[in-house]
Amino acid sequence: MARDRPDGAQPASVQGSALAEGSSRAEIDAFLEKARGMAPTTEPGKRGRLIFALDATMSRQPTWDQACVLQAEMFREAARIGGLDVQLVYYRGLGECRCSRWVSDANQLADLMQKIECRGGNTQIAKVLAHARRETGKAGVQALVFVGDAMEESVDDLSARSGELGLLGVPVFAFQEGGDATVERAFREMARLSRGAFCRFDPGAVHQLGELLRAAAAYAAGGLKALSDLSRQNAGAVRLLAQMR
Repeated sequence: MARDRPDGAQPASVQGSALAEGSSRAEIDAFLEKARGMAPTTEPGKRGRLIFALDATMSRQPTWDQACVLQAEMFREAARIGGLDVQLVYYRGLGECRCSRWVSDANQLADLMQKIECRGGNTQIAKVLAHARRETGKAGVQALVFVGDAMEESVDDLSARSGELGLLGVPVFAFQEGGDATVERAFREMARLSRGAFCRFDPGAVHQLGELLRAAAAYAAGGLKALSDLSRQNAGAVRLLAQMR
């Protein structure tokens, strides 16, 4: 995967997003009970590492602009717990799939994102999953967040790669924009096989997407215990993350 050399900065604007209906209260309670008995995902004194991956094809421009602003939520939550290093991964155009350096604060990541323009092209989710596996082998990765609206690849291939991440302890948090049923089935399988979680969102409630990113960051920085602690004030995100098994 190529390293990013972004140029052509674009001003960020915020549109909304809304969660699809979440899990029941009983499912949430059961998840939290299980979470309290599980070990944290990071070792004491070590910062968490999260890969933040986005579809940057042309249809994604509005959500890209949202993410430029909302990614700061991840850092703020992680800072409360112990810190987080984030790597931006995106694909666009004809075969272009790039990753940034690892960054440790919101301003660095925002600067990288604002220099990237969305371009037409096909999905390259398999490359994102393969990259996450390689990075996990180098120095460990606690979570992969993926935001996209399309899927034009082999579901079996994506499922196999997601299952490999699950075996390595890297959950995929798959956030789908829109309501395409084929995309939803693929994203749900990616989340299920990696022991992550799925959410579908639509324009209209940016605060809820921000909650999801905060929750993913809490997990990456402090494990399921941190996620359980956050649930006391972040019920919307817990409804998503309660899918984790």
